Amino acid sequence: MYKAYCIDLDGTMYRGTERIDGAKEFVDNLKKQDTPFVFVTNNSSATPAAVASKLAAMDIHIHASQIMTSALATAQYIKREKANASVYMIGEEGLEEALLQNQLRLREEAVDYVVIGMDRDLSYEKLAKASVCIQNGAKFISTNKDAAIPTERGFLPGNGSLTSVLTVCTGVEPTFIGKPQPQIMEEALTTLGLEAQEVLMVGDNYETDILAGIHTKMDTLMVLTGYSTKEDLAVKYDQPTYIMNNLFEWIEKRQEEE
Repeated sequence: MYKAYCIDLDGTMYRGTERIDGAKEFVDNLKKQDTPFVFVTNNSSATPAAVASKLAAMDIHIHASQIMTSALATAQYIKREKANASVYMIGEEGLEEALLQNQLRLREEAVDYVVIGMDRDLSYEKLAKASVCIQNGAKFISTNKDAAIPTERGFLPGNGSLTSVLTVCTGVEPTFIGKPQPQIMEEALTTLGLEAQEVLMVGDNYETDILAGIHTKMDTLMVLTGYSTKEDLAVKYDQPTYIMNNLFEWIEKRQEEE
C-alpha cells in the first residue's frame, strides 16, 4: 500500500476532452481511502486552476493545489536556487503565473535565468532576446523536452523543438524540468511531504511518466490507455513495477489486498 500517488493526465485521465474509463473511479477511490495524490503534467501553458476546471468538466473534482505543472515545478526550482531571481520568459499564462506567484521578477535583459515553455505566439524577437541573455550568462532552463504535441492536425512542434533553437544558437544545453527528468517529481514529492519509496507514479507514457518514476526511484504503474503499448514495453530494459490494461484493474487489485 502506497501512502500517496503521482498521476499523469493526458492518456491516463483523459484524451483531449474525453474522460478515460476508470479515471473518475480511480480518483474517487483514492479520496475514499484518504490517500493523498498530485497530478503531474508537462503542460506549462495552462494554470493549475485551468487544469482543475478541465477535470471538473469530466466530473473529476480536485483542488488546483493537487496539480503540479512543469511551469510550477520550474518556478519552484528557480526560487529554491535563487529567491527573487530575475527571469526572461518565453511562454504562456501558466508559466507567467507560476513565476510571479513564486516572487520571481520578469525582465527582458540582464537576467539571472532564461526560461522557455510552450509559446504558440513565439517570435524571432523573443528568441533573439533569449539568446542574448543566455550568451550574457543567464542560466538556461526549459520546462520540458517534449519534441512534439499531438493535435487534431497531427503532431506539431512541442517545447523541446522550440528549446532546440536556443540550444543550437547559443551552444548551451538547458536544464530540463518536466518528465522524464527527476526535477518535477522531486517538486511533487515535496508537495506531498513524502519519500519516493512511499509514492506510486501512474501514467500511460513509458518515455515520460514511467521513466520519470524510475529516475526518481519510485515504483511505477503503467496503464495501457494512452501512448505506450505492450509491444513498446517488451523491448525496454527497465520495466514498470506494475502493468495494467486500465485503472479499473488497479482498483480491483487494491480491494483484493484490503
